[in-house]
Amino acid sequence: MRWHRLFLPWLFVMRFRHLLSAVLLFGFTVAIVVGCAQKPAIETVDSPTPTPEARDPNAPLVIGYSNWVGWWPWAIAESEGLFAAQGVKVELKWFDSYLESMEALATGEIDGNCQTLSDTISFAGDAVNGEVVVLVNDNSAGNDKIIVSDEIQKITDLAGKKVAVEEGIVGDFLLTLALEKQGMSRDDVDIVPLETAAAVEAFVSEQTDAVGSFAPFWLTALKREGAKELISSAEFPGAIPDLLVMSASAIDSNPDDIQGLIDIWFNVLKWMRENPDRADKIMADRANITLEELELLKRGTRFFSLPDNLEAFAPGDNMQHMQFAAQMMAKFMVNVDFIPKAPDLETLLDDRFIQAYAEQVGDADTSVEDVAALGAANTTSDEPESTKLETETNDIKSGDVN
Repeated sequence: MRWHRLFLPWLFVMRFRHLLSAVLLFGFTVAIVVGCAQKPAIETVDSPTPTPEARDPNAPLVIGYSNWVGWWPWAIAESEGLFAAQGVKVELKWFDSYLESMEALATGEIDGNCQTLSDTISFAGDAVNGEVVVLVNDNSAGNDKIIVSDEIQKITDLAGKKVAVEEGIVGDFLLTLALEKQGMSRDDVDIVPLETAAAVEAFVSEQTDAVGSFAPFWLTALKREGAKELISSAEFPGAIPDLLVMSASAIDSNPDDIQGLIDIWFNVLKWMRENPDRADKIMADRANITLEELELLKRGTRFFSLPDNLEAFAPGDNMQHMQFAAQMMAKFMVNVDFIPKAPDLETLLDDRFIQAYAEQVGDADTSVEDVAALGAANTTSDEPESTKLETETNDIKSGDVN
């Protein structure tokens, strides 16, 4: 790999999102174009679901996480003793490789992991201790972008142009979704299939006219003279959820500790609002990035409040509801042979802990205010999010950062 010659040290890490783009595209096409309100028919695994192995309820919960801004707040809980204060025994395990973290959960090496919904579907069927979504940490709200050369002003200008993307990951998804919104398709552009780092390198060296990438790769793409953002995930809210996923065995043996984790997450969001400078330093240190880079990446992330979580877990007929999204994702994965059969989706989502927290805090919930204070992507403004992100990016590129 050539990443170390192109990016900061922390960029060795990249999220394993190669299933996400195609999956979400299918779901969004059905949800937006057809307006489907019915659950799609899907063939599920007909073999017995693996029986979770019993775990020692006195052992600490081992939770994996990796280099994504929506998951870095867990480092605050560890640093500030919030796990101990809640009486929950937790061992956080940092993974330089997101893929290895998912493998560790699937093989039973850890009790929980931070990962996307589509990746959870792809691993859940073979997970020895089962996999269950218990919390939505965030959604991408600008951290996934299509970066273009100076002469491209609108989506339709991409017709016949060379676009570098890593096929099947988020950049490809965003490109295709943007094209379809304009009545176009991938066939209308010249796709240059490259892994993400190489795709960005090709764009910067002017071998292509555009590139699809996710944070932080687009920081490098914008170094090309005249390069600019054409579209981002801010235009498609709710499309890319990042989650806390626990093993079924951990839920069975330690439900009170799982509840404690949910409580701690919302306490962390509140702590971040009350201690912004200290929170930013902890996260920047964990990710090995500057405070300016952290601020930029936070602006492309929409942390989820308690009401956001309640909506995501609730039944619904669009991709903002995980039950519907999981059905659509799984059906597509099976159709394109990403997975042989869908896992048992009835056991994939468990909202009991979110519901219990909602009952516990009632009207005292501050999570809406907490997430609103954490970044521009969480606030309402007359200025388009893409404009704010581009301004911040240009400030960092020019060194004009306060």
